[in-house]
Amino acid sequence: MHTSPRIPTLTAALMLATPGVLLAQSGAPAPSGWKTPWAYDGPLGPSHWADLDSAYATCRDGKEQSPIDVRGAVTANLPPLQFDYHPGPLDHLINNGYAVRVNYHEDEQPNVLRVGDETYRLVQFHFHHPSEEYVGGKAYPMVIHLMHQSSDGKLAGVAVLLEAGKPNAAVQRIRDHMPLAKGAEHDISGVTIDPAGLLPADRSYYTYMGSVSAPPCTEGVTWFVLKTPVEVSPAQIRAFARVYPHDVRPLQPLNGRVVRQSH
Repeated sequence: MHTSPRIPTLTAALMLATPGVLLAQSGAPAPSGWKTPWAYDGPLGPSHWADLDSAYATCRDGKEQSPIDVRGAVTANLPPLQFDYHPGPLDHLINNGYAVRVNYHEDEQPNVLRVGDETYRLVQFHFHHPSEEYVGGKAYPMVIHLMHQSSDGKLAGVAVLLEAGKPNAAVQRIRDHMPLAKGAEHDISGVTIDPAGLLPADRSYYTYMGSVSAPPCTEGVTWFVLKTPVEVSPAQIRAFARVYPHDVRPLQPLNGRVVRQSH
């Protein structure tokens, strides 16, 4: 994990995981937040990311990249994931041109993840269709990435796999109000959302060291992949798929990394 001297680099790396005020690179006012455009396919797709901008070189050269296929996890005595999430206004909802996302700003009451001695603040969550992570060779219809940062700049991502089933109330609130085109943040007046509603009751997990899964692919991210998926309705899946049919990075090699799992 990186320590405080790397905080500026880590903050810049949270392109998919920071409040809107931290999104622009080099003062660029683009709604997407990236000075150099990229894509999930075509000539700006993942196989070309490192060639688009020298700042994206880790997308090719990094050895601890995300996402991965979770296989061969070693059972270990791991601390529980303690989520101190609470309802709040559905402010800062954005379509950034790559994903549908909800930001949390620093002046708001924090939603907190505690893991052992580490405390992380929820700074954003976003959706991918289908899932970026695989488990045992299996992909899921969607995944939510809940991105957190500690006071000293350490990053933690929680991946919640989504499967078809009954509707999810928290996801429905986002579906009802999500912008269909790229643009600035939207404050949805009179609507609240509880991010705890995006979590399964069973908080057992897999964990590994990885990266941000979009440019600049910065490493040093502790990932927690929850074992139990959350149900969403087929209609909810279709709604997100209409906006982003395939906003996923291909699987990355483990390169000798060990994936651990809680009991």
